[in-house]
Amino acid sequence: MKFLFKKNLSQIDEREIKTKYSIFKRYTAFYLATLLVISSFIGGLLIGQGRVSDLKEPESKEKTQAKVLNKEVQKEYLSQDVDFDLFWDVWKLVKEKYYGQPVNEVKLFYGSIAGIVAALEDPYSVFLDPETAQKFSQELSGSFEGIGAEIGIKDERLTIIAPLPDTPAEKSGLKAGDKVYKIDDFDTANIFLELAVNLIRGKKGTQVRLTIMREGLKEPIEIAITRDTIVIEAVKWEMVGKKRDIAYIKISTFNENTEPNFNKAIEEILTLNPKGLILDLRNNPGGFLDVAIKVADKWIKNQVVVVEKFGEDQSQEFRATNNAVLEDIKTIVLVNKGSASGSEIVTGALQDWQKATIIGEKTFGKGSVQDFERLKDGSAVKLTIAQWLTPKGRLINEEGITPDIEIKLTEEDFNSDKDPQLGKAIELLSD
Repeated sequence: MKFLFKKNLSQIDEREIKTKYSIFKRYTAFYLATLLVISSFIGGLLIGQGRVSDLKEPESKEKTQAKVLNKEVQKEYLSQDVDFDLFWDVWKLVKEKYYGQPVNEVKLFYGSIAGIVAALEDPYSVFLDPETAQKFSQELSGSFEGIGAEIGIKDERLTIIAPLPDTPAEKSGLKAGDKVYKIDDFDTANIFLELAVNLIRGKKGTQVRLTIMREGLKEPIEIAITRDTIVIEAVKWEMVGKKRDIAYIKISTFNENTEPNFNKAIEEILTLNPKGLILDLRNNPGGFLDVAIKVADKWIKNQVVVVEKFGEDQSQEFRATNNAVLEDIKTIVLVNKGSASGSEIVTGALQDWQKATIIGEKTFGKGSVQDFERLKDGSAVKLTIAQWLTPKGRLINEEGITPDIEIKLTEEDFNSDKDPQLGKAIELLSD
């Protein structure tokens, strides 16, 4: 499966999935081989006598068999510079000498796998244990319990990518770009993304305190948020303007409900013969790749929507079909720094092909591709495998999409329910 996006408290991420049995199956085989090693000789290793040292010691039959299998795994997957025996040396030390016995072997094992992925130092590559992987799948279905915000790592800080509409996150005043310094009393410096998600999520009715730093503030502030059941309404639309002749479509996420609801909205809008159309992608953190492409498909005919770049010489183009029913309707796209991943793909494509005018603020800049692999025990690995480029070759990751007309939404605008970005779009389409 492919993700466009990072970890998600709103829809997680990501969330940009496309079923795919990929090159990472070989890594999956490695993890399963390691699991087989553990199950085959755990007794001999963990209760064996003697110290771990440079001195040779008698080995049990189970340990000898495990080493043979371990060497076979190393030969296929590891370089000569990696001695995988060190893994078992540390495992044995922890099991025999750590004061907090008994040690949970399952947590120990999952933690070791998480460490493999974390060593990549990529905020979007994570290992998910079975429980977390299940929560992730629930989020993708569009309903879960939490605060309703997408989070990610930006500039080495836990960051609110986007609070979703009508969620506790939005109602509490969280904004895209807020830096999260603490979750309750837990300092988030160097925090793993999956840990942050687990700390913020929780049962309906419970409370979480986020200490955040925001642009323009002199010191951090604490925001208390009561968790709730989050149901993501992917698509909303209405007619706006003085004459109610401009169609306004708000897409909050690209999940499994987005495409049918978007198609239905377009069918109804076209019967009204709108003068123009406003596509609002503000605070949309992304979602399924194929859904984002199908949305762009309504404006772009038989052209490239996005390019997936695997390396210097490897790339794949994703093209639109012959279904551009909106190509002749004057369109404006609204974006902000909470527009990420799939939102940036749609925005970049419409901008490159001059199918829309972009208004708002520079987008988040999340343009990497994650491959999602389910493992046999229900756990999963999400790995970055590529980057996205716009049709004209612009890099999305860390660069974002710069609007044609830049208009910021100020704190005063927010507090007084003013929306100068939407106002400008209506003004331009009314002329």
